[in-house]
Amino acid sequence: MSPSQQWLPLTETIAPAEQAAAAEVLRAAAAARTAVYPLGGGTGVGFGLRPTRPGIGLALGNLRRVVDYPASDMTITVEAGLTWAELSNALAAQRQRLPVDVPHAAAATIGGAVAANPSGPRRFACGTLRDYVLGLTAVDGQGNVFASGGRVVKNAAGLNVHRLLIGSQGTLGVITQVTLMVRPMPEASAIVACDVPDLDAAERLLAGLAQGQTLPAAVELLAGLDWAEAPVFGRPAAGGVARLCVGFEGSAEEVPWMIGRLCDEWRPLGAGITAVAAGNEAQAAWQWLAAGEADVEVRVLPSRLIATWAALRDLDMDGSIQAHAGNGVLRLRLAPRLPQQFADLLRGGLRPAVARHGGRLSVLRCPADGPLSADDVWGPPGDGLRLARAIKDRFDPHGILNPGRLPYGDAASDA
Repeated sequence: MSPSQQWLPLTETIAPAEQAAAAEVLRAAAAARTAVYPLGGGTGVGFGLRPTRPGIGLALGNLRRVVDYPASDMTITVEAGLTWAELSNALAAQRQRLPVDVPHAAAATIGGAVAANPSGPRRFACGTLRDYVLGLTAVDGQGNVFASGGRVVKNAAGLNVHRLLIGSQGTLGVITQVTLMVRPMPEASAIVACDVPDLDAAERLLAGLAQGQTLPAAVELLAGLDWAEAPVFGRPAAGGVARLCVGFEGSAEEVPWMIGRLCDEWRPLGAGITAVAAGNEAQAAWQWLAAGEADVEVRVLPSRLIATWAALRDLDMDGSIQAHAGNGVLRLRLAPRLPQQFADLLRGGLRPAVARHGGRLSVLRCPADGPLSADDVWGPPGDGLRLARAIKDRFDPHGILNPGRLPYGDAASDA
């Protein structure tokens, strides 16, 4: 049984061969007020609240063509069912890439990635998918096909409606085609590692990176058993609290210079590089960092990251933490707990601790039978909830698209 079948209350799964057939499925579902769950590679199916309303799975794996790839224009248009690995291979043939880290690239689809908007270590220098989507085509909750954006980088015509669908988890429309901006592949790539003896040292090292002369592509702080065995770096030093990994990408001259310069900047701070991954080893290290699993994600100001880190570690000493430190993002893989214990830790410990440091917490992976509410998963609703519900009603007036996944409420389901 696939992850989608385990997590979603599917009555059947339909795999249309083209966009028109997908639109027809949605028109019929809207008329019957039947829920529809868009399906990509199933890699992020557990994100958000677990849906309970039975409905149709709409699998887009048959829509996987490369529609247009004018490599000299640095853009590519693909169908939503193409996997991230297939996209990467097509771009690599032209020495190009889309520098966004998507976990489980062999299974993750382009449409699913755009709908989920994941990001990894390279977000520090390269941003997220939101920075690379030039346009898309989708089908709304009434079966209407619509397009937004275009196929050129300098495109200012019309409203950027497509940006609403990025990260919307398939609740506003089923994405069928995406146009992306791509970048040249760097000549060289490397990741250096440093063992951190205590949190004060971590604070000094991160401050030094912010003030130094190097331009990292990624700044990752790692701790816990899940990060104790690296494919390249080996085990951290005994007694250390964390490992700092700094990634560099650029020309064949730039990357070695930045590694040397970082050594010079860290020496007065009492730190030194303990390992360097370059070439094929660097590729393995990037993939290892991008594949990190997490149950909870926390976002704080980068200046509050270490203090928040300390508070979270005190609450879950046996868990693991990966921090995209330059962006103020902490990803926690919690020690195993029963669903009620998970809920108690979330309500009585994690969320109050994050709030004290001015951050926000989201649950990335709910327990299968967990007693969690929308407020547990997303936090108290903000001022934008009314606007979000109005947008949802405009795109999906009958509430059939991924009902229950995001905190819109499900009032339209009984319309």
